[in-house]
Amino acid sequence: MGYEYSEITSYELADPGKRLGALIVDTMILGAVTGILFAGASWTGGALGLLGTIVYQWAFLVHNNGQTPGKMLTNLRVIKADGSEITDTDAILRAVGYHINTWILMIGWLWALVDSKHQGFHDKIARTYVVTVPTEKWKAEKRKVVV
Repeated sequence: MGYEYSEITSYELADPGKRLGALIVDTMILGAVTGILFAGASWTGGALGLLGTIVYQWAFLVHNNGQTPGKMLTNLRVIKADGSEITDTDAILRAVGYHINTWILMIGWLWALVDSKHQGFHDKIARTYVVTVPTEKWKAEKRKVVV
């Protein structure tokens, strides 16, 4: 009879206040960049805003361990529902979900305040969670072995 050992990783879901802080930072950065790049293109602003959001989210979430600059500052990270890193498709779905959150009277953002897992519509669409980045001390305390 053999035993299989594995490490269980658990995550702490991000507080909505910290998520809002990250969103504000990312919105300021994205607004400044798209404002500079697309100044004078007001007739295409919505499409360029969506494109800018998709590129920003994809570049950081897929290529920076699930963290945008705002999430880095607030010690947060985006993961898939199974705990793995998000894919290109997940990042794009989340970015499109950002705009859906806003287009529907901001309900998608507000939903995260009442949802038991603090998920906005963009999280549900992409099947992702925003979690607190574990510190080394937290990792050591939460590490468990299953027999």
